[in-house]
Amino acid sequence: MSVSAKITQTPEFLSKQLVESQAALKIYDSMTTDKRKFEPLQAGKVGMYVCGMTVYDYCHIGHARVMVAFDVVSRWMRHLGFDVNYVRNITDIDDKIIARANENGEKIGDLTERFIKAMHEDAAALGCADPNSEPRATEHIDEMLQMIDTLEQKDHAYAAANGDVYYAVETFEGYGKLSKRKLDDLQAGSRVDVDTDKKNPFDFVLWKAAKPGEPQWDSNWGGGRPGWHIECSAMSTKCLGNSFDIHGGGHDLQFPHHENEIAQSEAATGCTYANNWMHVGFINVDGEKMSKSLGNFFTIREVMEKFHPETIRFFILSSHYRSQVNFSDAALKEAHSGLTRVYQALKAAEAVLNEKLAGQAGESVEASTKVVNEISGYSANFIKAMNDDFNTPQAISVLFSLAKEVNKLARETQSDQDIAKLQTAAATLKALAATLNIGQVNPTEFLQAQIGAVSEDQMSDEQIDALIQERIDAKANKDFARADEIRDLLQQNSIELEDSKQGTTWRRI
Repeated sequence: MSVSAKITQTPEFLSKQLVESQAALKIYDSMTTDKRKFEPLQAGKVGMYVCGMTVYDYCHIGHARVMVAFDVVSRWMRHLGFDVNYVRNITDIDDKIIARANENGEKIGDLTERFIKAMHEDAAALGCADPNSEPRATEHIDEMLQMIDTLEQKDHAYAAANGDVYYAVETFEGYGKLSKRKLDDLQAGSRVDVDTDKKNPFDFVLWKAAKPGEPQWDSNWGGGRPGWHIECSAMSTKCLGNSFDIHGGGHDLQFPHHENEIAQSEAATGCTYANNWMHVGFINVDGEKMSKSLGNFFTIREVMEKFHPETIRFFILSSHYRSQVNFSDAALKEAHSGLTRVYQALKAAEAVLNEKLAGQAGESVEASTKVVNEISGYSANFIKAMNDDFNTPQAISVLFSLAKEVNKLARETQSDQDIAKLQTAAATLKALAATLNIGQVNPTEFLQAQIGAVSEDQMSDEQIDALIQERIDAKANKDFARADEIRDLLQQNSIELEDSKQGTTWRRI
């Protein structure tokens, strides 16, 4: 087995630590506003529903944060030994979708398929695994109609004179329990609703009567299409049952979307809808709320043109998922520098181990109990952070400490136990990083990735490689002045050289 393969293997002690810590997981619940021990409805299993994208445009960096946050939640729970059923819906019928298709002069199905494909490409580039299922709204109209019919039979819904069907918020005693808003206060502060077909200005639409030229489905109330809120209630209960463990989404969905989901779902089923509510904080751009009108709106694709996708993922993980985060080129460059520390440590460890173990056919040296205990302290701290409501910033701080230890060991390794400790530390660093799905690509690929916008005079990889070869030739000819000139030139162009027994490598800085 090669050294790199040995580093890739998860240490046995870490696998044991992860499984044994399953019961220690705590999650902040937006409903109770408290961090609680996670207790699944069914032992060892997790049902998680996350509100997905409305597919009429490319995903933006706010979507990226939600994608990455819940990808990490599902990954971490699986590492702890849970059987996770992760469901993320797709809204493929909506006012914005209809409007965009009309603007483009294309069929709605063609528009949504194009942007679903783009969404999957962006998610994959960010290192997000596919959810277990991605129900589409247009494929679950029957379930929506059944739920609306049940709500009407239970006097929670009514058909209005305009052909729409509304949910009567006053019939649900707990309305506002998630957002901590009281209906009386909302009504007192509201303007007079111009829609006189509603019994209450906060009643929301379950079924929209058909308009000329719009997609429609047959129903007991005539042709029409579903309202937005009923889509998630119908699809989540279809996929996960009347009650499930976790419901997630962006903070902006807490009211009214999630509030309305609770009202219609619990009124229809009589069951608690979700046991835990998780909401991801906003992304601001240079200190201001992201908005197309402000000109600070960025798609994932636009950002990936300037930064490695893993840098974007690391930037997102560097802040707690519930906090607001400020997006800027400077913040992404800082994230790149932070992730570089992990990759440089892994690269250094592999280089030293390849050299030290060359005469042993790449075989590892057995680590002593003392070595295992020392390194397992890092993983224990990492696990503690992640089990504390997925505290990725604290977990990353542990990775930095371990990377520092790996670099120290790589410089000082002499004895067999030094080698064993380096290999154990490097393998632990890579395995812990893997739970966040970072640090897994080839170090050279990451270290040579561009940082920020590409300027006209930025050196290409080919130009850099040519100058490095010229420097090697100059040194061979004892023209050390020219070799130094080349190093200085590369340094001026933000290229740092690293000379070792294995040759010269470079990275962007």
